[in-house]
Amino acid sequence: MSRIVAVINQKGGVGKTTTVVNLAAALAAVGKSALVIDLDPQGNATTGFGIDKKRGLHNSYGVLLGMVCPKEVTKKTYVQGLFIIPSTIDLSAAEVELFQQKDRDSKLKQAIANLHYDYILVDCPPGFGLININALNAAHKIIIPLQCEFYALEGLAQLFNTIQSVRDTINKNLIVSGILLTMYDRRNSLSSVVANDVRGHFKSLVFNTIIPRNVKISEASSHGKPVILYDVKSAGAIAHIELVREFLARESKND
Repeated sequence: MSRIVAVINQKGGVGKTTTVVNLAAALAAVGKSALVIDLDPQGNATTGFGIDKKRGLHNSYGVLLGMVCPKEVTKKTYVQGLFIIPSTIDLSAAEVELFQQKDRDSKLKQAIANLHYDYILVDCPPGFGLININALNAAHKIIIPLQCEFYALEGLAQLFNTIQSVRDTINKNLIVSGILLTMYDRRNSLSSVVANDVRGHFKSLVFNTIIPRNVKISEASSHGKPVILYDVKSAGAIAHIELVREFLARESKND
């Protein structure tokens, strides 16, 4: 059975897509088969692998609405063992259309039930709408990227309340794998303060790995590549390699 991981935070610009793209690539690099499902209408994970965003039904919009089979729209990336279901702006209409459907909170779970990968990573959009509820219902684990900046903890309590609500109603086995500190700037004392505050509050739930603010990560995205393929010696690549090691160690411990 595939292990499904939703990467989620209700805030935008915290590193969700960067985490998905680079964690997926790192998993493939260590021999794990992986599928990325881009559920953000902006489609940044799609372009992060250099894939054109073609409008229509042959993307995550069609999958989520039950109009196409996931296997019909899954695309290979240039990373061996790594695949993606792309997204386009069409997905922005899904919130309204899902609301009108029966089993509207379990459409994704039903659609991907028979897929076989070691890991399926879901890139979630900002907010608390039905797209994210579908992701949380389908997922076994959650990773929460949290930027090391002012107001980082703002809204996090609401996210954990949403997670608990999903556990209470539709997915009792949902687990938070960890909180990932992102955009850490060693030159800025505020980053250290935020990191210490988060660790003080959430303890071992926070990954030891910290993703730095690194220009190579941004450059890699603009070239349609994960940073571990763009510049494997960069601080951003090294951090994501450490992340996959820690993530898999946590997976092994929980099995």
